[in-house]
Amino acid sequence: MTVALWTGLGLGFLVAAQVGPIWLLCARSVLRGQLVTGLAIGAGAALVDLAYACLGVAGAAQLLRVMALRLALGLVGTAVLLGLGARTLWSAFRVRAGGETQAELASPLRALRVSLAATASNPLTIASWGAVFAAASAASVATSTATTSAMLAGIGVGSFAWFSILSLGMTALRQRIGDRGLRAADTLAGLGLLGFGGLLGWRTLRTA
Repeated sequence: MTVALWTGLGLGFLVAAQVGPIWLLCARSVLRGQLVTGLAIGAGAALVDLAYACLGVAGAAQLLRVMALRLALGLVGTAVLLGLGARTLWSAFRVRAGGETQAELASPLRALRVSLAATASNPLTIASWGAVFAAASAASVATSTATTSAMLAGIGVGSFAWFSILSLGMTALRQRIGDRGLRAADTLAGLGLLGFGGLLGWRTLRTA
């Protein structure tokens, strides 16, 4: 069971550490807001990773073979990421020096909701976690209810651990950059989110 737990921790941490839309969203949000905002985003991402891993274990990945469902979910995910990217990119062109309004600084609850929606916007993650657990079973890592539960717990904790480290790093960096640096971060994050949204849309239509 210890092996399964550590395997889950490693997988959750490494998957979360990949530069992706939530990675960019978390980094940008902490630079513009507070540490707790990044932690809320990390919690949302970890919850979805854990939920999708559970669905992968349950075999829900098979549902994505239904073309209409896969297409609909993929297009919804594309719209969510493109919307986030456009909003972030727009803020990069607004000339300001610490003049954010209170409405722009998302509360932890709002950040959590955005993170849940954005992370869940790529349902193909279910298929990925399904493949992970198939490999884990073949390697005798997750072969029982206890070891599977331990691995699932590890995935959630590992994912949140990465986003906590990222948030702490962005908090330290925030003290060293000015308004120009914040606008650069907005630009990079916005372009990145648009890019990931476009890629998800292209992959969805390509496999339709």
